[in-house]
Amino acid sequence: MLAFSNRRTIRFPWGDTRVQQSANELHAALAALDRPRIEELFGAAVRRDGAMQAIEELMVPALIRLGEEWDSGQIALSQIYMSSRICEDIVERRLPPMAAERKSHPRMAIAVLSDYHTLGKRIVLSVMRASGFEILDYGRQEVEPLVERVLADAVEILLISVLMLPAALKVKAVRAALDARNARVKIAVGGAPFLFDPQLWREVGADAVGRNAADAVAIVRRWSEARP
Repeated sequence: MLAFSNRRTIRFPWGDTRVQQSANELHAALAALDRPRIEELFGAAVRRDGAMQAIEELMVPALIRLGEEWDSGQIALSQIYMSSRICEDIVERRLPPMAAERKSHPRMAIAVLSDYHTLGKRIVLSVMRASGFEILDYGRQEVEPLVERVLADAVEILLISVLMLPAALKVKAVRAALDARNARVKIAVGGAPFLFDPQLWREVGADAVGRNAADAVAIVRRWSEARP
C-alpha cells in the first residue's frame, strides 16, 4: 500500500542547463497562467525532444511543483485548476486520445463517489491527462453503477474522489463488491475526509491515498511501472 506526504520536494532532475532553464520558465509561465508563453516553451521542447519527453521532463514536474506550492499556501487553488486545464488542452492537441505515445495501460478511471462537488476530480483528471495518461471520466457515481462500469471497462486502477465522510465510507462497499467479483482493481482515494483522518484510506480498503493531483500521478506511475 502507498501513502504520500504533502512534504515532498520535487527537483528538476536534469544536468542539461538548457532543459533546467526551460523547466523553470515553464513553471513560471504556468503560475502566471501565461498561455502564449506556455505554448512557446512546450512547443520548443516538443520540437527538440518529442511530445512524450517534453511532457515528462517539463510539464509534469512543473505541475507537481505547483501542487506543492498550493499545499504550502503560496498559490491559489484557481491557479492549479487553470494551469492544469491549459496543460490538458495543449497535450490533447499534441497527443490526441488514442495516440500511440499515450500511456493507455493499465486501464484506469476516475469518479466522484456520491458527492456533487467535482472540482477536485476535475483537477486530478486534467493533471493526469496533461501527464500523458488515458483515463476514463465516470463523473459522479453511486457504488453499484460504479462497480458495474469498472467491470465492463476492465479497469485496473480506479481513482475515487470524495468530499464528505459518508461518501468516503462508501469506498469500503466498492472494495467489497469488486473483491466479490474477483476483480483485481487497485483503488486510490483522495479528498477532505482522508486528509482529516490519515488512516481512513486503510479502513475503507483503498490501496493508496493522495493529497493532491501530483500524488495521483506518482501513485499511477508507480503502479504502472510495477505492472508485469
